[in-house]
Amino acid sequence: MRNIWTICRRELYAYFVSPIAWVLLAIFAVLSGYFTYIISYAFVRAQLESTMSGQSFPMNVNEQVMGPVFSNMGVVALFLIPLISMRLFAEEKRQGTIELLATSPVHDIEIVIGKWLSAVIMYGALLVVLLIDYSFLFLYGNPDWKPVATGFLGALLQGACLLAFGTFISTLTRNQIVAGAVGFALALVLWILNWTTSFGNSATVQVLNYLSIVSHMDSFTRGVIDTKDIVYYCSMIFLGLFLTARSLESSRWRA
Repeated sequence: MRNIWTICRRELYAYFVSPIAWVLLAIFAVLSGYFTYIISYAFVRAQLESTMSGQSFPMNVNEQVMGPVFSNMGVVALFLIPLISMRLFAEEKRQGTIELLATSPVHDIEIVIGKWLSAVIMYGALLVVLLIDYSFLFLYGNPDWKPVATGFLGALLQGACLLAFGTFISTLTRNQIVAGAVGFALALVLWILNWTTSFGNSATVQVLNYLSIVSHMDSFTRGVIDTKDIVYYCSMIFLGLFLTARSLESSRWRA
């Protein structure tokens, strides 16, 4: 555990002493603030118009503001997550330090988990920015906190899943741009797999829908923690980290 935390701190330091962390935080903060403002403005305007017209419509902050903001920021995260994971091992290869890392007296799994954990913490910092935006909605409104809490849990698990596969892809190349592009392509594929439901309800379609990371977020955004969704994300994280460890092990033997 000590080695994992040491590697994690090293990677976090690398994020924040370079422009990477600050650029990602700035992009996420601007976009989350923009979406929160625009959607909240539309919600308040619709509420005022319904009041002035004498008509009563059900207005729900969670469904009409927080849900759409969360959905939009999930798409934004799809672009930013590969930027977080692309440097984890590709940078080591580019600098020529991967051989030193591979021959160090540290277990492969400790290296993998330490680097992946730093990426998850970096992604968690982005979610904190969104949480700050949501705090204003709690300050001036009366939303239900449970769907928000479970939504953030689901978003963190979803991000951890994509970061696990992004970490694996980073071990395959020394070029960060290539690692980022392939990582985004894989994330996009996992994102759109549930679109196959429009082609029917065959066994193949059901399997593809289950493999989609989006279909497992629905229950979280409704405030429900379903065991099958937890098992899915944990299984995908395990698979991504397992592949990363095997890839690093082959690099160790080559070194």
